[in-house]
Amino acid sequence: MAESIKIEVFRKKLPDELTKSLSEPDSRTDVGSGAALTAASASAYFLRAAALTAGAKGSSERLDYMLRNGEILRGYMIQLIDEDVKCRGPLRKARKDGDERTVEAAMQPAAAIANEIVNMMHQLLELLDELAGICAEEGKHFAASSADLAMGAICACQRYLLDLAAHSSDETYRYIVRRENQITLDDCRVRYDSILSKTGY
Repeated sequence: MAESIKIEVFRKKLPDELTKSLSEPDSRTDVGSGAALTAASASAYFLRAAALTAGAKGSSERLDYMLRNGEILRGYMIQLIDEDVKCRGPLRKARKDGDERTVEAAMQPAAAIANEIVNMMHQLLELLDELAGICAEEGKHFAASSADLAMGAICACQRYLLDLAAHSSDETYRYIVRRENQITLDDCRVRYDSILSKTGY
């Protein structure tokens, strides 16, 4: 009889269990899983700010668009908690086996979810920058908090990506990761500063 395989679903764990898993040195979760949780919170506060604005100023086509996309982002980030664990599976195995060529091949796939979180939170900051310009007074601190959390998720993922690339023997890959992340971070900081300025923080 074949041995049953237990699949652990991290996104369904209680906050206490999930954060305990994130704290354990031998955990299958990593920076991407924690950043995805933070990114989901950023998306939730964006939704709250947009909903408060719609309630105070009336609905509009653009606010409806923000609400739809904010909810999609929130749900997507929750899914990525487990997707990050999956995408790093081959790298964990390659490191355990000590196969340097397989480790090198598994690095870029292991970066996939962290890259996705950076890209999606970059887009969230663009939406937040737009929302901040029309945000109802009671929603402004939620918009600013959303931006704070989005930047936190971005920075955490970028540190993971830079550390991963630093262990690669491919000089071109190392350069591209550093350069692309710096360009993204520079634009995100401009958006972040704009959001804080528009919301009065």
